[in-house]
Amino acid sequence: MNNARYILRLVFFTLALSVFFASCSEKALQDGTFKGLSLKDEQGARGEIVITVKNQKITHCVYVTRQKDGSIKDENYGKLSGKTDNSQFYQKAQNAVSAMSAYAEELVKKGSPQAVDVISGATISYKQFQEAAADAIHQSQNADKN
Repeated sequence: MNNARYILRLVFFTLALSVFFASCSEKALQDGTFKGLSLKDEQGARGEIVITVKNQKITHCVYVTRQKDGSIKDENYGKLSGKTDNSQFYQKAQNAVSAMSAYAEELVKKGSPQAVDVISGATISYKQFQEAAADAIHQSQNADKN
């Protein structure tokens, strides 16, 4: 039942993002650097993205996830008490960390968050990436043109 609820949420979220991106796609991106944030997940972690826009195109992107305490999920994410006692858990956590870089690279290549494909095993990171990217793009589209 939990999986069905999760899948339903993911489908609803995808549809909501599609509607959001369709409504935003009409506005051009403004040049500059823009930071976007996702909502917090169940553990209090949040996605954070910084995009650079030049000539109305995303030219650079950095995407990270910050844990509840503010630390970045990095090569230590998934270690318990500083050790990799549970190698399966650690590997799963590190797959999510690798996906963050891949999502950022794909955004620069494809120019649109909805064109970035989800990576298996990193769906929460993907959801947060989509939310943070939408936030940063919205800021760029609505930046003061002065």
